[in-house]
Amino acid sequence: MLPKCLFVKTLFLFTLLLHASSFKSLSQGSISWKEILDQKASWYGTDQANQIAENILLYQKENGGWYKNIDMSKRLTDAEKERLIAEKSNIVGTTLDNDAGFIQMEYLAKVYRETGAPRYKNAALAGLDYLLEAQYENGGWPQYYPLREGYYSHITFNDGAMIQAMNLLREVANYAPLYAFAGKSRRKKSQEAIDKGLEIILGSQIQVNKQLTAWCAQIDREDLRPVQARAYELPSISGSESVGIIQYLMQLEQPDAAVIEAIESAVGWFQKVKLENIRLDRVEKPDLPRGYDLVVVPDADAGPLWARFYEIGTNRPMFVGRDSVVRYALHEIEHERRVGYSYLGPYAKELLESDYPEWKKRMGN
Repeated sequence: MLPKCLFVKTLFLFTLLLHASSFKSLSQGSISWKEILDQKASWYGTDQANQIAENILLYQKENGGWYKNIDMSKRLTDAEKERLIAEKSNIVGTTLDNDAGFIQMEYLAKVYRETGAPRYKNAALAGLDYLLEAQYENGGWPQYYPLREGYYSHITFNDGAMIQAMNLLREVANYAPLYAFAGKSRRKKSQEAIDKGLEIILGSQIQVNKQLTAWCAQIDREDLRPVQARAYELPSISGSESVGIIQYLMQLEQPDAAVIEAIESAVGWFQKVKLENIRLDRVEKPDLPRGYDLVVVPDADAGPLWARFYEIGTNRPMFVGRDSVVRYALHEIEHERRVGYSYLGPYAKELLESDYPEWKKRMGN
């Protein structure tokens, strides 16, 4: 028999190991905010899924919208819950930016499908009503609603804001099973919203020498001209946001001549402005604030890249720092912007290699 002191010590260590094992198991079974839309359907009926859904309800504001850049999968303390309830009337920061609202509505719809709990359906419907209300009369969407002064009130393609709104509303309008609870009235409103949104898309495609190109990341809400957002986001043709716009147009079941021309012209522009024989390298540099730099290097075997911004009229890639000065090489802007923003990337790779050929085939070409 073990001595009493040794027995107690052994029992204590066994208990620690048991708790550590349990903690590890719980940790491995947790779902991160980035993964919450990618689970099996049955998971959305679990206690963990319901806990996240309850958090989403707490974060939702009185106007049906949400703030951005918040991990709503984390456990909340009682004090945090009380604070969120007290702040529900503070709607000035509700936005379409950075996926705000779109993740939450889809998630709530999935949990409602598995649980049948009316509060999740009602919260998703409130989010849908927020999207419909936020749309300008002419069909565009701002980045923030209620409107905020400055570039936030521009019609915003940047980071997919308007296209995400149209994609979700198209699902509602097209009787997608996940949003079957939306009802006839909201389906009708959703169809009207995406019809007006399509007019904005076609009306804002940039023309150069009477040739259609692609789109700016943000446009004036009245005359649809390209406009500046942040200091380093000048009027330009977008090699990033334009991809999502084309992909949206390609999903239209019966595109008319104007839509087909918009797609073909934009795809032709992307083929024309691709950047070949270069690659973007991350180079470790401990002396720099983030410990690395991004460097453009020659590479004859590299796949094509596209610039985030192209100069209207010349198609020259633009690199703009916080001083709003246009430069034509990535290394010429400050390090903080070089590594803190996406200026170059394979943005149109999937569009040209798979989306466009599949669309042409579907169109019978």
